[in-house]
Amino acid sequence: MYLVLFSIVLVLVVTSAGGQTEAGVGPSYIAAVYEHRVFLNPDPQVALSRSDALQHMQRNLDVYERQAARAAKQGAQILVFPEHGIHGFNFTRSSISSYIETIPDPQQETWNPCTEPGRYNNTEVLQTLSCMARRYGLYLVANMPDMQPCPLTTDPSSSCPPDGRWQFNTNVVFRSDGLLVARYHKNNPYFENAFDKPPQPEIIIFDTPFAGRFGVLICFDLLFQEPTITLVDRGVRQLVYPTAWMNQIPLLAAVQFQRAFSLGANVTILAANIRSDPLGMTGSGIFSPVSAFYHHARQGEPEEGRLLVARVPVLDPLWVGQSVATEEVELEGQQEGEREVKGEAWSSTSLDSGYCMEGGCPDSLPPVPPSSATFTSSMMHDLFMFVLLNDTEAELDVCDGSFCCHLQYRQLPQGNSRELYALGAFAGTHTINGRYTLQVCALVRCAGLEARSCGQEVEEAETKMDFLLEGKFGTRHVFPSVLASRLILEQPEHLEKTADGRVAMKHSNMTAGLITACLYGRMYHLDHD
Repeated sequence: MYLVLFSIVLVLVVTSAGGQTEAGVGPSYIAAVYEHRVFLNPDPQVALSRSDALQHMQRNLDVYERQAARAAKQGAQILVFPEHGIHGFNFTRSSISSYIETIPDPQQETWNPCTEPGRYNNTEVLQTLSCMARRYGLYLVANMPDMQPCPLTTDPSSSCPPDGRWQFNTNVVFRSDGLLVARYHKNNPYFENAFDKPPQPEIIIFDTPFAGRFGVLICFDLLFQEPTITLVDRGVRQLVYPTAWMNQIPLLAAVQFQRAFSLGANVTILAANIRSDPLGMTGSGIFSPVSAFYHHARQGEPEEGRLLVARVPVLDPLWVGQSVATEEVELEGQQEGEREVKGEAWSSTSLDSGYCMEGGCPDSLPPVPPSSATFTSSMMHDLFMFVLLNDTEAELDVCDGSFCCHLQYRQLPQGNSRELYALGAFAGTHTINGRYTLQVCALVRCAGLEARSCGQEVEEAETKMDFLLEGKFGTRHVFPSVLASRLILEQPEHLEKTADGRVAMKHSNMTAGLITACLYGRMYHLDHD
């Protein structure tokens, strides 16, 4: 009944505290991300003077300065700070005006704010960041508000906002000598009343001497085609990612989806999140297809920032193969709450070569059980079709319309724990707090022992699970994740895709109880239907 054991392609390693190992063989670089507990304006909807706004922002910039020094000491070549980390959030369009600077387009002009501070007025934050990058000799990525006059020089035909100016949620990138090399305006704002959506998506790429090209995106962008998938389709395999992500369990915890996207798109993500317990914001990491070094703060931990530094393999296909001297540096040991996982990415072999249940490989997913075995329940505001895992080991199928998910599983309860699990399928358009189209297969721990609790938020579990989860997707963009108790990421043992859209994820030997195993398919081409 249970699947035949087959050769394991991926090996999971979780290092103990005190050690950081290099990621793979070949060209590599050292990256750093900082999860920041922001000093906030206590009344962001009341306008401040420019001097008061600068005084507020300087408190956050002082933290950035200390973290840049720490990162540089460990040999970091690039450092990413989070979205809203300098100014905070919850501003109105008018109250943010004293925080805004006008950021020149580095594609149109060359400017080093640190060495040419007098060229533009009211650019104190840009100057501080530029000098920080220059002082510590690293590429620096930060997020700040930008104001551009109408009409936009990059899009002269675009209509202007009613107040006659554009305000953008913006990433800036500085070279290690302080030169401004990239400016990116967020394409997918998330309830950001102070900011505009740019009239056209911006595809921003910058080049480095140590790892080649990086693409730039912000927070909610990660869920959408523009700019993220366009960057990947253009061959950009390294992304810098400031975010202010509110964790959404069981499918979209910050580190869970950062890792899932890294695996699914075969890219590196340097993700820096905000730390805010009241807003449920935590979860940052340095993710490549073969390794993950990350931090997710646990309940009760001090609400404080966290610097992560790790060696990362170079993925830029235009850069790999060039020889470059790398200096040996010693990274600080892992701290409490930091974790590392390693493994290989997607297998290039097909599912028909030994990756099947006992009895051979079917031509299609097995038939679905009678509809009486299924029930509906809301998970993250979407109505999933579920079927319960009532046996210790079995095979199950569940469908939402013509989209079907298949599961082979063996439950491994620990002690006297009683926990309920369900297999869910969803195919449709998510419409709450954003609109996007999905196909999802998800094995989840239910919050209680009743079916109606399936799909609710759960952070701890004791039951371990050996499983094979698969579905046939109408998209090539499928992002896999295995989330264990207390939001520990596990590297799937085996991931495979076939040309006809079939995706499979196999995992066993879990280190902790299972919260979620998910294949998260994004149907970008249907977003606007």
